[in-house]
Amino acid sequence: MSPAYSTTFAVLDIRPEPYAVTPILSARVGIASVGDEPVHAIALRAQVRIEPGRRGYTDAESAGLLDLFGPRERWAQTQRSFLWMHCATTIPGFTGGSEVDLPMSCTYDFEVAGSKYLHALQEGTIPLQFLFSGTVFIRGSTGFAVQQIPWDREDRYEMPVTVWRELMAAHFPHAGWVRLREDTMTALTAFKAQHGMLGFDDTVAQLLATAEESA
Repeated sequence: MSPAYSTTFAVLDIRPEPYAVTPILSARVGIASVGDEPVHAIALRAQVRIEPGRRGYTDAESAGLLDLFGPRERWAQTQRSFLWMHCATTIPGFTGGSEVDLPMSCTYDFEVAGSKYLHALQEGTIPLQFLFSGTVFIRGSTGFAVQQIPWDREDRYEMPVTVWRELMAAHFPHAGWVRLREDTMTALTAFKAQHGMLGFDDTVAQLLATAEESA
């Protein structure tokens, strides 16, 4: 942006959205602008990344992260920042500063790296990095001006693990999601019907018990 105008962003809080049909976190973002003209609107985008190297892990958490990062002795090479999600919102006009809610749609699919990581955590915080981008529309005395949010606008936030667990407990109490191939799902459905089982949870439990007996 020009030297006469700039906008900065800071993540103030993250909480579960209580009335959403699907799992959504709401990030409260503070915005500060420096310039003479009021902001007409901002089309804000954010890339949210997880930075696993910014925190420590218990032995139990380390076991849950084996699939993602390998054994602990390799973490110096494997624990890199990775993308969790993209999110966006439109911010109405303001002068000087404002606060807005940035919706963050989440998934509990264990095949997704972010969900695997979050599921393994038992305590502490989740180290997040927000990389902001988008377009600022400024209304001046001679009309509108359009400026891009600079590439270096970012913020870090330590989200408590309890926030994630509260969100998942509200939408999937005592449950999780595993993605299966279509042919695997067909075979599992047939096994369930042949053995008169009511649900897939009972079906998988029976298969696990049979496998343990055969081991």
